Amino acid sequence: MMKTFLMLHGINHNMFGKRDPVQYGTATLDDINAQLQALGRELGVEVESYQTNSEGDMCLRIHQAFVDNVDGVLINAGAWTHYSYGIRDALAILTVPVVEIHMSNIHAREGFRHKSVFAEIVKGQICGFGIDSYSLGLRATVSAAG
Repeated sequence: MMKTFLMLHGINHNMFGKRDPVQYGTATLDDINAQLQALGRELGVEVESYQTNSEGDMCLRIHQAFVDNVDGVLINAGAWTHYSYGIRDALAILTVPVVEIHMSNIHAREGFRHKSVFAEIVKGQICGFGIDSYSLGLRATVSAAG
């Protein structure tokens, strides 16, 4: 059976390609998802992508990932990274590898972005490599899942 990985895109990510190209480049969310799909095929895994601007909906999707028994989760929660204990607690329910992704280097930006409330519960963080952060994240998550 093919392993399944879930890519969770957070708040405002539907605006990639239009929003702050200095930090986030010009790739759209569709571009990112297509890149992940292609890499997934290369790695022999299935990648499902989900984006929402609703914190509650993100928690519900994480709960569903637990029920569905996915093999790993990648998350770029955007600004929620820095304050959403609700999403953190939902992620903590998971028993599979979770990798946090950011296109920009959150440690080189505004002070409030330096802290991730997810850091203590994720397998690792990948940040600062633009759209390549997603490919690096998928490779890391697949590797961690064995």
